[in-house]
Amino acid sequence: MARSKRQALTIADKQLLRQADATPRQGTQPIGRRDLLLAAGLLAAVFAAYQPAWNGGFVWDDNAHVTKPELRSWQGLSEIWLTPGAAQQYYPLLHSVFWIEHKLWGDSALGYHLVNILMHGLAAILVAIVLRRLAVPGAYLAAAIFALHPVHVESVAWITELKNTLSAVLYLGAALQYLRFDRTQKKSDYFAALSLFVLALMSKTVTATLPGALLVVFWWRRGRLSWRRDVTPLLPFFALGAAAGLFTAWVERTQIGAEGAAFDLTVVERFLLAGRVVWFYLGKLVWPADLIFIYPRWHVSQAMWQQYVYPAALVLLVITLWAVRRRWRGPLASLLFFVGTLFPVLGFVNVYPFVFSYVADHFQYLASLGIIALVAAGATLLANRAAALGRSTGYSICIAVVGTLGVLTWRQCGMYADAETLYRATIARNPQCAMAENNLGNVLADAGRKEEALLHYQAAVDIQADCDAAHFNLANVLAARGETDAAIGHFRRVVALRPDKAEAHNNLGRVLAACGQPDEAMAHYRRALEIRPNYPEAHYNLANALVARGQVQKAVDHFQQTLAVQPKCVEAHYGLGNALAMLGRLEEAVSHYREAAQLRPDYVPALNDLAWQLATHADASVRNGTKAVELARRAERLTGGEQADVLDTLAAAYAESGQFADAVAAARKALTLAEKQHRRKLADSLRQRLALYEAKTPFRQRTSNSSPPAG
Repeated sequence: MARSKRQALTIADKQLLRQADATPRQGTQPIGRRDLLLAAGLLAAVFAAYQPAWNGGFVWDDNAHVTKPELRSWQGLSEIWLTPGAAQQYYPLLHSVFWIEHKLWGDSALGYHLVNILMHGLAAILVAIVLRRLAVPGAYLAAAIFALHPVHVESVAWITELKNTLSAVLYLGAALQYLRFDRTQKKSDYFAALSLFVLALMSKTVTATLPGALLVVFWWRRGRLSWRRDVTPLLPFFALGAAAGLFTAWVERTQIGAEGAAFDLTVVERFLLAGRVVWFYLGKLVWPADLIFIYPRWHVSQAMWQQYVYPAALVLLVITLWAVRRRWRGPLASLLFFVGTLFPVLGFVNVYPFVFSYVADHFQYLASLGIIALVAAGATLLANRAAALGRSTGYSICIAVVGTLGVLTWRQCGMYADAETLYRATIARNPQCAMAENNLGNVLADAGRKEEALLHYQAAVDIQADCDAAHFNLANVLAARGETDAAIGHFRRVVALRPDKAEAHNNLGRVLAACGQPDEAMAHYRRALEIRPNYPEAHYNLANALVARGQVQKAVDHFQQTLAVQPKCVEAHYGLGNALAMLGRLEEAVSHYREAAQLRPDYVPALNDLAWQLATHADASVRNGTKAVELARRAERLTGGEQADVLDTLAAAYAESGQFADAVAAARKALTLAEKQHRRKLADSLRQRLALYEAKTPFRQRTSNSSPPAG
């Protein structure tokens, strides 16, 4: 049987098998000095090639992946593990690493970038170790190509893609440990591999393809698969991978938004897309030119005969490689690994980035290993078989190729210097990228460059009429400019495109309220709260609308719900204080005014109303003239002494503290301002109080009927 099995082996595979048989414990031997030097050199090359990314900033969704404030506690860490949706994606190990990183260097991007680069370097070293364990020629050449290929810059220079580099380390570690189990059959090795595989799944579910990849490797090594030896031990891996994949697909569809018109492809069109995607990634590996953060989104149609060429060519390639498998199984095994690892992003499963493009460099991070290992092995075998001069030439070519890749990677990293640079580079290479236009607008708006931002939001809408994010951002800028009619139009467009977008309903309500349409505004606030019951801004806006309608008690409830979510919201404390004062609950009102003033010492409305209550409260135990004067003076300084209400409060504070001359001076100035501003009601009240101050009437005699200043 052994003889017949050897006869079935291919020519190239015989050579590799003899090499493996001659060193049956390869990979378990102590690591030599040469290996350490090569690994150190590889790591140093990675850090050098990625030097432009060291000080890169946060881009696109980095801020959503870096641990949010509400998750930075120990309770937040438990939510990362126990509550799907707490973090950007349910990858609990990944977000635990982000949690630890935030503890170490906070919001400094440098630490995050260095960790990404380190993980990529470690993954490259593991590539070399795994390929040596498999006796694949050119293991270190393959590792160097993987480490320095510019197609991987997106995975390494983009902080979010720690999910790629971290999961790759765990994926390769699990593969290495399983290969050890395949030789030793020890349970400890098996469970170590299974544990690493589970951790990899908790970092990114593309690693669910590992058991399939291992079967491809075993078929390549042995020429056939044994159900008992090869398949059965991997069944738990397949089950865990399938469960993780299905769960992630559900999350992508229901929580992230991977559904709708952008994903309406027929079965035939999904096969057409898959064929084109495979050739696209192969092309970028062979010739890594014009790499872009967001590639143009193709139009996929089963009515276009040209699109059938891609899957047909792929099928023809598979048939050809199958036909030559008796001479060399390596090419077919490499292609199967490549396509199998790409399967989750070939178009058969919806993933959210398909909204912008069907392809992305970071999608082929692991898959590229199949092609890279094949090319490195082929180049090494050719160089080793050549004469001395030819061998030197071959080695020189390999070194030149690796060096060129390193230079290209260094140049590509510059694109990730900061968000503005990245989006401008994307627009330059993909002018029809609405997402880049919209995101560039966000960057400019955050920098206070509203007019420039407006142009890019408008460009995004012009490119993609149904880009709800661009309509939303454009509406916000227009509302801030006072162009309320145009803003309302864009907000209405957003709620038509995304009826479940709570922020759009809330902001539309705010603009409608400003335009004197309170009933419709309140309807949108309530709709926002139906979508997101704990939405603090919607509770706050609805509370203010209810106060304006005289429904003060209902407003108190919504102010309290705002503070339940955002206990340090200054405006909500102040608004609640006003509502409580209207209901006659003055002591509670004072406590909320005081809280608002403590949270923001320069918040004039809270300073003014707190000072008024301390000067005029009916309860003598609450009044405090000295403190009232201190707060009112601070409010006066902040307003430049040009607000009649603040001066009125200052006069009352002086009177409460017995400084009637100062009270008269402040009241006279307040009266002059009120008359100049045609605030008749306030002016009438000031004349009455001024008369009391001038007569030096004891202020306490009138406080029992006092109320907050009018106007």
